[in-house]
Amino acid sequence: MFESYLSTSRSRTANCGRRIFGSGDFKVSFEFFPPRTATMNERLWKSVKRLEPLCPTNVAVTYGIEADTRARTHALIARLLEETTLKPTARFTCVGSTRQEVDDVARSYWNMGVRRAMALRGDPPGGAGAPFVPRIGGYSSTLELIKGLKAVAPFEICVAAHPEKHPDSASFMADLDMLQAKIDAGATSAVSQLFFDNDAYFRFLDRAHARGIFIPIVPGIAPIHDFRHITAFCDRAGVSVPHWLHRRFSGIEDDRETRRLTAAATCAEQVLELARHGISEFHFYTLNRDDLVYAICHMLGLRPVDLPATLATN
Repeated sequence: MFESYLSTSRSRTANCGRRIFGSGDFKVSFEFFPPRTATMNERLWKSVKRLEPLCPTNVAVTYGIEADTRARTHALIARLLEETTLKPTARFTCVGSTRQEVDDVARSYWNMGVRRAMALRGDPPGGAGAPFVPRIGGYSSTLELIKGLKAVAPFEICVAAHPEKHPDSASFMADLDMLQAKIDAGATSAVSQLFFDNDAYFRFLDRAHARGIFIPIVPGIAPIHDFRHITAFCDRAGVSVPHWLHRRFSGIEDDRETRRLTAAATCAEQVLELARHGISEFHFYTLNRDDLVYAICHMLGLRPVDLPATLATN
C-alpha cells in the first residue's frame, strides 16, 4: 500500500501541477511554547519575527497544566494576536483543569479572535506510561473536550494523530477508530506526532485511507537540537528512533557545531523526501528556534513577504 500511495501522490502531482519541490507551493505551520525567562522570551520573539513573513497557516501555542504556564500561554496568544499577522491555534488538554475552567479560557480566546483550537487528552499527571485519571469535574477524554469546545464556540478543531500508534492504544485499528470518533465529534484536521521514519507516516496514511479517513493529517516535524533529549522524549511517547539516526549522532555529543550541521541535514532530508512523495504541508515543532526551520522552509521554496509596517516595526 505504501508504494500505491506514492504512485497516487506522484500522479496527482503531475496532474494538478502542485507539490513540485522548490515551487514554493507548500504550506507550513509552527509550534511555540510560552517562555519562562527573559532570555527565553527574547529568543521566542526573535523566532516569531523571523518566521512570521513566511506566512504560516497557523501557529500553535503549547499548554501546560500549571497555573503560571496557562497564564503565560494566554499572554503569548494575546500578544501574537495584537502584534503580529499570525493566526494562533490554542491548545487544550483534559489535564489539570475543570470543564468550567477550560470553557472559560476557550470563551476568552474566541472573544480575542482565536478561531482554531487543538484538542488533546494530554499526558497523565503521573507521566508517560501511568494510567490517565481525569480530574474531578474535568473533561475525561478528547472526545468530550472536542464537544465541549464546540459548545463554547464554532472553533475549527485539530487533533493529534500517531503514525506509530498512541502508546495507550491496543492496536493500530483501535487508534484509527479513535481518530474517526474525533472526526465524528467535530475535528476537521490532524497533526501527527513527531516521527523519523517516513515510511511509518505513509503506512499510517494508507491505514487511515483504508479506514475511510481523509481529513488532512499534517506531518509533525521535529528538528533535533538535542539528540539525548529527543530520544528520551521518543521513548516516553512510543516513537521509534532508527538505528541509522543513533549512528549519525554518535560521537558528536560534545561537538556543538557538528551536531547543528547534522541536525540540519537530517531534518532537511526528511522534509524533502516527504515533499518529493507528494506531501505539501508541514508542521514544525520549533522549540522557539528559527534558524533550522527557516532554512528548511527556504529549501521548500517559501520566501518572506513584506508585512504591514504597523506590525513589522513592533
